[in-house]
Amino acid sequence: MAYATNIGLGRMADISNLTYQELSTTASNFMRLETLKEANERIANATARLPIFRHFDIDEAVHSSSDGQKFEATIPTINARHSSKYFGLKKGVVAYTLLANHVPLNARIIGANEHESHFVFDILFNNATDILPEIHSTDTHGTNQVNFALLHLFGYRFAPRYRNVRRKVETGLYGFRHPSQYHGYPIKPVRRIRDRLILSEWPNIERILLSLALKTTTQSVIVAKLSAYRRKNRTKRALWEFDNIIRSLYLLDYIDSPVLRRNVQRALNRGEAYHQLRRAIAYAHGGRYRVHSQHEQEIWNECSRLVGNAVVYYNALILSEALAELDTRGEIASAEVLKRLSPVAWQHINFYGRYQFDVDFTPLDFAQMRKQLSSEELSSEELSRLYAAQNP
Repeated sequence: MAYATNIGLGRMADISNLTYQELSTTASNFMRLETLKEANERIANATARLPIFRHFDIDEAVHSSSDGQKFEATIPTINARHSSKYFGLKKGVVAYTLLANHVPLNARIIGANEHESHFVFDILFNNATDILPEIHSTDTHGTNQVNFALLHLFGYRFAPRYRNVRRKVETGLYGFRHPSQYHGYPIKPVRRIRDRLILSEWPNIERILLSLALKTTTQSVIVAKLSAYRRKNRTKRALWEFDNIIRSLYLLDYIDSPVLRRNVQRALNRGEAYHQLRRAIAYAHGGRYRVHSQHEQEIWNECSRLVGNAVVYYNALILSEALAELDTRGEIASAEVLKRLSPVAWQHINFYGRYQFDVDFTPLDFAQMRKQLSSEELSSEELSRLYAAQNP
């Protein structure tokens, strides 16, 4: 909690019943990045087992998204970089997070100068939870020359949101015939796909895919080199050509399907909602990192994600109990409204005040909570007002 809320061990010793020495010893002996990641995975898997979880699907699919959240670094670390838009004259880092069905599945700290698109495949492929996304969305910053191809070849559908779709279609749509053969069409490809280049270089592309799958080197480094414009060889150009095919198919679907555009925006909105929760958890010192290394930043970020996962699980558990009660009472309309509520809410959770860690933990009586729900009038009108309050 000291790391998650950005309070720090010294201040936590002042507002809790533990001494600074106890907190420091515990942090030194037990706070490791591997165990924090495993704890996050266990809570995410527990959330996935709740009855309400599959109702968070978007169009009956697990639709994930990833986006970066900027945090200022009080102490200049090796990965902290300037960004006048977000930090002014200061330096900062980016917490890049993968989210699916409101659950933060994976996260990592990257520099503010690094392109987010280089880490899309990395954070998605290294997801170790039982929640397996089928479609993945990012904003424009998550796109590059190879992400469509790589995600497609590894079984994901890449569905980004473009800032200027019309310009992207005018410059990024390709076909298997010459543009002159598309006379009379409202949109035309910019040129023909070089399919022979793809076929001739496919064995080399397979070697790249094998390196990514076996994690023989850092995946973000490989993606960064593949998407860079400098020193283009035949294999890189062939992979770009294959990426052009997948991207063109997606652009056509994106133009033609309002449902797809709405689903992409919905997935990205969930990421923004988690960012608000993440800010509310790490409220102290303006959310700024006050550590000396990237490894410590990773630990503090994982602690905040752990608390965020706990909040999502707690809310999803309450929603599951309420859903079971409504199903028992046969209130179908109210149950349908309940399924659309978000578990990313923290108005009923207090992150402030004093902490006491050595008292006997009394598990919450969810059976009693369910009885209370049955004794109250959970009308569809009340749920509609609650849904409207969560989705302004």
